[in-house]
Amino acid sequence: MANTKSAIKAARKAVRLTTRNKGVKTRLKSLHKKFEAAVAAKDAAAAKAAGSAYASAMGRAVKSGVVHRNAASRASAHVAKAVFAK
Repeated sequence: MANTKSAIKAARKAVRLTTRNKGVKTRLKSLHKKFEAAVAAKDAAAAKAAGSAYASAMGRAVKSGVVHRNAASRASAHVAKAVFAK
């Protein structure tokens, strides 16, 4: 158990932030699955919409520190490659 005042506060913050991060990551995973399903179904319009939503959510996750910016960049490149494939 935390002994100091700052450690007690840090423990409280960790619980709150873990809950938030878990929700964001779950949403990202479901958006990714929706995007992959649209690509697999070869539905260009749905893939573009799902890809846009996924890339946007990744960008917001970077802002809040849930996801590393390189991971978001990689995800956006993956979306662009799939959506704009010739």
